[in-house]
Amino acid sequence: MSDLLSIGYSGLKAYSRALSTVGDNIANAQTPGYARRRLELMEALAGGDTTLTRSSIRPGGVEIRGIDRSVDAWLIEDSRISFGGAERSATRLDWMNKVEGALSDDTNGIKTGLTKLFTTADLLTADPSNQTLRTQFLQAADDVASGFRTAAGQLSDMAEGVSGAATSEVDQFNTNLQALEEINIGLRKARPGSSNEASLLDERDRLLDRLSAQGGVKASFDERGAVTLRVSGSGDLLVGGGVVTPIAVTTAADGRLSLTVGGGAPFTTTTGSLAGLAEAANHIADQRAGLDAMATQFANQLNTAHQGGLDATGNPGAALFTGTGGAASLTVAPLTANQVAAGNATSVNGNMLAFGALRGANDPEARWSGHLATQAQATASARAQDAAAATRADASAAARDSVSQVDLDKEAAELLRFQQAYQAAARTIQVARETMQTLLNSI
Repeated sequence: MSDLLSIGYSGLKAYSRALSTVGDNIANAQTPGYARRRLELMEALAGGDTTLTRSSIRPGGVEIRGIDRSVDAWLIEDSRISFGGAERSATRLDWMNKVEGALSDDTNGIKTGLTKLFTTADLLTADPSNQTLRTQFLQAADDVASGFRTAAGQLSDMAEGVSGAATSEVDQFNTNLQALEEINIGLRKARPGSSNEASLLDERDRLLDRLSAQGGVKASFDERGAVTLRVSGSGDLLVGGGVVTPIAVTTAADGRLSLTVGGGAPFTTTTGSLAGLAEAANHIADQRAGLDAMATQFANQLNTAHQGGLDATGNPGAALFTGTGGAASLTVAPLTANQVAAGNATSVNGNMLAFGALRGANDPEARWSGHLATQAQATASARAQDAAAATRADASAAARDSVSQVDLDKEAAELLRFQQAYQAAARTIQVARETMQTLLNSI
């Protein structure tokens, strides 16, 4: 009779815990990073002597082995790799779109200004003394200089924005490293198979997901689930053995980023948002250098052309532009309409005819259009890479979720099953009680 009671009691205890586990699954069905839990049950065997045999084994009910998380280590690792790639491409594309916007004619008007400058020069060939056209020529030059300054200012602001974003990302990365070590401490103290251990493992995986999305890391685990985290490329230790090694970022004068581990070894990563920010910083630095080179070349070319002519009073033409050291300092010279060098030694419109002859395969208009086309191609390539990386990340996440995600239909079936098992265990205790009461009443 005592065996019947113990069997019923073990069933009530086990199935109550199973119902609680199902309830946790249902309550956390939409919780990011929550892995479905399953209560592992096993048969409890009771051994003892009987009248006819010794050391016999009899059914002893059910025992709780522990809580098991529905996870697949390979799918988790694959999803982290693919998500890191997606974060890298998305971060890089975001800043490349901004660069394309800063260089577009809608933002700076450089292309429109160049076209207006050469068009006005063509008109001056027919009417070189026209004061309105001379003023428009100077205004077009000023528009071009202003456009270069606008583009340079926006690219400079972007460089600062990338640097600030990288600093914030590094701070969050280091915070996640510290949190991961706290989880390691908790896992070493947690009772194996407990709900507390499962919750800690969920949080550990969430932190590893975030860290993998930020930079290239590689994780290994001990028998308690505590993690040792290293830089995937160099193998430098980030978390492990009670040690947390933070990373740092420095910004060069041109805006390029350098990441280090512990203030020394380079933190080289080809994946994650930090890699995307580093690539964006490099691209912006290249664009700033290219813009400065084009502004200087443009100013020198047009200054030389203008200085080769004569103004309305017969004096040699002055420089059209000053501050030719880069795009940010490019300004138009304070000339009057009469100082426009429309003529030359042979005719009153000869220099404007020479201006028109500048148009060709290597003129400022063509070079600027080619520069914009190169940027557009680079952005289009980044957009295609981002689409491919996002598709891969979605597929790997779906594969991971197919194992770990909570299925409410399945949980409903489990809930019904364990309710019936609980009722059966309760009925077992009731039968034992009634049998015992019948025996006592018969005495």
